Amino acid sequence: MNKNLAKNLASGHSACAGCAFPSIVRTILGEATTPVVISNATGCLEVTSTIYPYTAWKAPYIHSAFANAAATISGVERAYLAMRKKGKIEKKIKFVAFGGDGGTYDIGLQALSGALERGHNFLYVVYDNGGYMNTGNQRSSATPYGAGTETTPIGKESFGKIEARKNLMEIVAAHRISYLAQANIAFMADLKIKAKKALAVDGPSFLTVFSPCTNNWKFPTSQYVAIAKLATETNFWPLYEIENGNYKLNWEPKKITPVMEFLKTQGRFKHLFSEKNKAILEKIQKNVNDEFARIASLSEE
Repeated sequence: MNKNLAKNLASGHSACAGCAFPSIVRTILGEATTPVVISNATGCLEVTSTIYPYTAWKAPYIHSAFANAAATISGVERAYLAMRKKGKIEKKIKFVAFGGDGGTYDIGLQALSGALERGHNFLYVVYDNGGYMNTGNQRSSATPYGAGTETTPIGKESFGKIEARKNLMEIVAAHRISYLAQANIAFMADLKIKAKKALAVDGPSFLTVFSPCTNNWKFPTSQYVAIAKLATETNFWPLYEIENGNYKLNWEPKKITPVMEFLKTQGRFKHLFSEKNKAILEKIQKNVNDEFARIASLSEE
């Protein structure tokens, strides 16, 4: 085990049993070879790790507003550069921002885009649980098509979310940063490799990590790793990276499992298994097939 694994985030936080993001944070920060400074958008990670007057963070940490984790870390990074120039700081520091999908895909997208465009030396990590979980499971633009949430309820007039999830990897890739990757908490070795690469970048880098939510996806707390594993085994959540503009598919299942095997593990999709929603399931499978084929094609070029 990396001796740095618990160096920056201690136990004693109040994250739900079966929540993925404590492991995500520890794994990523465990690959840091220099001191880190952390900015964290309002969300599940922030509220469970900083219950006043206590904190689980063992590194310099700034709680920013929901919308501006990337802007906050940008300001800190520039202040650091100014102090280094004046000789007031000599040590090398890496700056890391964490946000959920609500604070990244939606509310924080403008701040993230600006920080990427300006070229700040920081890593942005989004733990993607597909909704605004901290406030009760409202849909975000990361919520999958067909999922039931508090704001996309299931009923006679609705089968859940009617829009496709936003492709944030492609949005970030359009900023031409040197490294970005999609990872999954169930594939820890892959996550470690990607974290190490992302932290080594001199400039902006980006990781999006699949983070199952036991409370609002509605599955037993013991199953979060198994469900995360199924997400990649069904090609719902491919593991890939884009390095200097080059796509690389990191893992491909030898035998593809139908996406319904992933969907049936969660209460948020249970309505899709009625006869009237058969076409919705077929559309989800087609979308998954098409997106995986697109990434695989780009990886071969």
